Amino acid sequence: MKKKFTVVMKFGGSSVANVERIQNVARRIIDTKTTNNNVAVVVSAMGDTTDEFEELAFKLSKNPSTREMDMLMSTGEQISCALVAIAIEELGHKAISFTGNQVGILTDGEYSKAKIQTISGDCIKKAFAEGKIVIVAGFQGVDSKNEITTLGRGGSDLTAVALAKALDADVCEIFTDVTGIYTTDPRIVKDAKKLKEITFDEMLEMASLGAQVMQARSIEVAKRFNIPLHVRSSLSKEEGTMIVKKLEKIEDICVTGVTLNKNEVKITICAVPDKPGIAAQLFGEVSKAGVNVDLIVQNVSHTKQTDISFTAPKADLSKALDATRKVAAKIGAGDVLESSNIARVSIVGSGMRSHHGIAATMFKTLADNKINIDMISTSEISISCIINKEDAEKAVTVLHKAFELEK
Repeated sequence: MKKKFTVVMKFGGSSVANVERIQNVARRIIDTKTTNNNVAVVVSAMGDTTDEFEELAFKLSKNPSTREMDMLMSTGEQISCALVAIAIEELGHKAISFTGNQVGILTDGEYSKAKIQTISGDCIKKAFAEGKIVIVAGFQGVDSKNEITTLGRGGSDLTAVALAKALDADVCEIFTDVTGIYTTDPRIVKDAKKLKEITFDEMLEMASLGAQVMQARSIEVAKRFNIPLHVRSSLSKEEGTMIVKKLEKIEDICVTGVTLNKNEVKITICAVPDKPGIAAQLFGEVSKAGVNVDLIVQNVSHTKQTDISFTAPKADLSKALDATRKVAAKIGAGDVLESSNIARVSIVGSGMRSHHGIAATMFKTLADNKINIDMISTSEISISCIINKEDAEKAVTVLHKAFELEK
């Protein structure tokens, strides 16, 4: 018996922001259903609903319970999926909406950034057998205690990719308000170019370094199970960008894109005793607080003392500061300083493995434009610089031009 063609479609918050856009999405889904057998759809919360809920919570409390925040945040997607199902049925097609719990998305117990452990998907397969289009609330699941958990910002992408794996889907389409993945943010650089294809490695690096098109964790899962992703606009029929395992090119382009991240903070612990075990103690405590540390720089010691600086997500500033101050007091270090006036600008490209002079070009370009570099980090396919936030857009623009990405 021939395997049925299965498509997973994911629509972001801007794609379902109002009644007209929900109706547009419903028509788009029906068009797909008429040419494919099975369609599962993942939706995010409408428009800026998630931000609005968060703002409400923080008006009530400076430190709301993470459990209650997940309970609150998960409701936005539930509203969206029910409205999309209603719109599809109004157009004469059978549809059914499900929460993450109903489709059997089981996660660990870490509120606000839970990891998916298993998906049963039984109710989706049953609905497919009945000829229904399935709409799933993204961003959410339940843990072993039946507590609602959320998958972190952009978690609907992860829901879609995980469902594509669970359903053995033939394609996973990610619909946004842009027509694909660009060489940089087109709102900053008007002549940014849309990429026809990009590798999982490059997209993962770009997402990790600030590109907001897709959640980094979703790319990791897609790469692990080799699930091709098509990122495209929900507002046009234009082909988007394919994210694939390998590009069919004779030579890799040295730089594929420039990214910017303004949502990081720098923490510095001064006058740290220069002896074995101090860094382990510091970052062990920070890790226990649930903070993801990114860049780390330790100054060369000339006086038996040193300064250690690291960056972390702005959302984790309070936890990171508490943990760092606790260690500073314990080891007899000096002041703990913080700076939110930073941005990370990065260049990404798989061709960096085989091209020389990339770092020199980046640093010279920033220097020629009087942009000071505070910290530097590299990987096999990326180079990142921490700079002052006021230089952020200028840095993106000049680097995009220096590497001729507009061509």
